[in-house]
Amino acid sequence: MRTICLLFLTIYSFLAIGQETVKPIPNLILKVDVKTIQKPVEKVFVTYYNYATSQRFTDSALVSEGKVAQFEMKLDEPVLSQLRVVYAKGSDTAKVQMINYARDIFSVYLEEGKISVTAMDSIGNSTVTGSGTHGEYMALRAKVSAYDPSFKALNEAYMVARKAKDTPTMDKLELSMDSLDNVVKESIYLPFLTSPMNKSAVTIYALNQYAGYAIEASKTEPLFNQLPENIKNLPSAKMMKDRIDKAKMTDIGQFAIPFTQKDTSGIDVSLSSFKGKYVLIDFWASWCGPCRQENPNVVNAFQKYNENGFTVLGISLDQPNAKDKWLKAIYDDNLTWTHVSDLKFWNNEVAKAYGIQAIPQNYLIDKEGKIIGKNLRGEALQSTLKDLFTSK
Repeated sequence: MRTICLLFLTIYSFLAIGQETVKPIPNLILKVDVKTIQKPVEKVFVTYYNYATSQRFTDSALVSEGKVAQFEMKLDEPVLSQLRVVYAKGSDTAKVQMINYARDIFSVYLEEGKISVTAMDSIGNSTVTGSGTHGEYMALRAKVSAYDPSFKALNEAYMVARKAKDTPTMDKLELSMDSLDNVVKESIYLPFLTSPMNKSAVTIYALNQYAGYAIEASKTEPLFNQLPENIKNLPSAKMMKDRIDKAKMTDIGQFAIPFTQKDTSGIDVSLSSFKGKYVLIDFWASWCGPCRQENPNVVNAFQKYNENGFTVLGISLDQPNAKDKWLKAIYDDNLTWTHVSDLKFWNNEVAKAYGIQAIPQNYLIDKEGKIIGKNLRGEALQSTLKDLFTSK
């Protein structure tokens, strides 16, 4: 639950990712009834991540005179999707439009057949018929939502501390959020995953939630292995298996995956060139707020232990044609170590090799290139380095 920038897990990520253009023979008819929404609705959008094509699918439908939008879609597997409405142009200010845009979202599990979504007073408050998978998803979500007030309180306290630039309090709150997140994983998602009654596509959703963005393969792989073959063969399950395999390759005790990428001057830099040093392989980006927030801590660690043979190798997930922003962030944040990037955003070749789906994320390797720590932030980074170099 630490503040991070995610690949496609955020609910708004579909706004910036292209849609598929080919529409094969549909196996789902989705009807969205917006009669009870007082504001005039012009359009309804549906979006989901297509694991078979590794693309974000987005489609829209105009609302008929009967205030119903209809979609005909082809699904490769049951998928969790988001519905969003667009209101007809009116007198709302731009600010109100943005608030409505953010709030009027509804998550629904789609599957083959005929599904009806009926808005009660807004798209965010809707009922669903025709999707048994959605019913299973909502039953699971109901259990998780019991912890929502606690998460909300921690988040609100965190925002207050962040505004006050109270780093010690922020670190403590992040630890509290992580602890609460682990409670949810162990008390809600784990029993769901181990129950013989729950073997639908929602199991893969639950496994993703349990695994989080930084998978512990030793805990996640056994849960994946006990799934029935029909679930393992789903596109989303195959992607999860790939994530588990990459996590095993980058676990503590493994040698870091070798790579070469160009630095800020266009010169190739290889990980092997750092042999003999302790290196923090740091995945970040200029556009990532949590990364920029963590940078002072990394700077402090670098300045403390650089003379002891410690350094940092920054790998930026900055976007194409954004080299100037990358360089400016390096200068502004005083990041005086080696930096590399291919400026391919989330398609950074090193990030893909390491299975990175959220930043900031890091790996601490020893003088021989073996991983001895991972995802060290805040005080965890400082205490790990202190113990490492004090013992020596």
